[in-house]
Amino acid sequence: MSNYHCLVAGLPDIAFDGSKCQYSVERFKEEIYPSLSADDARVVDLILLEWDNANILRLLRHGEEAQLGPVGCYGREQLLAIVEAAKCGDAQEKGVPAYLPRFIEYYCAHETQENVVWENIMSAYYYEYATACSNSFAAGWFTYNLNVNNILVAMTARKYKLGVESVVIGEGEVAEALRTSGARDFGLTGTLDYIEELQRLGENSRLQEREHQLDTMRWKWLEDNSVFCYFSVERLFVFLQKLIIVERWARLDSESGMERYNGMIAELKKGMA
Repeated sequence: MSNYHCLVAGLPDIAFDGSKCQYSVERFKEEIYPSLSADDARVVDLILLEWDNANILRLLRHGEEAQLGPVGCYGREQLLAIVEAAKCGDAQEKGVPAYLPRFIEYYCAHETQENVVWENIMSAYYYEYATACSNSFAAGWFTYNLNVNNILVAMTARKYKLGVESVVIGEGEVAEALRTSGARDFGLTGTLDYIEELQRLGENSRLQEREHQLDTMRWKWLEDNSVFCYFSVERLFVFLQKLIIVERWARLDSESGMERYNGMIAELKKGMA
């Protein structure tokens, strides 16, 4: 494992207190990412791939002229090459995560199917890949987020009397409990130490406050689980993930929070149709 003493020592402090950070994800990619070893870069890539997931979906839906969001691991031409190779059954460039061509192939084979929530399917492929990471810290982070997201969507589905089993993604003990348990806590008390906190959070009708509480939980997980990570890639991973949270809140307002919530409900109902 590489030691990044100089890089870590030069990182600015980031606080989740509403103050703006002068650093940015783009700056991280320019100044820090090139110094990572190949193995450590693949760990950080797990964070950046979320943007690639969204951009792949945009390209599949709207073609080459699609408006793409922030660049993750790949630029437009690289993403187009990944899509084209998957469509033609050609070999991918070295290093392309296997789940991306798998998803593209699945999408092309089923794109005419109605009431498919493609974001959920992409997330299932992505989390299967990310949670299998050989870096235990990164794998733990993505397992935590998969569980949290699944629990929240399951509680929302219950609230609107929609089928829980079809909106939960992934496999494992938590996913199985969410799909099958009729208990208020899905039988997860004693298994997850944050299930009660998520239940309280789900009952909060103030949408932006709820999102802030959720990101506070994520922030705390990052801090609690990186106490003994000093100058390793895990410390850089934590910095980047915190930076993303801070940047997102700099752009966030209550109206956009309501739009995302309403969009989630619409997608749940779509998946049930």
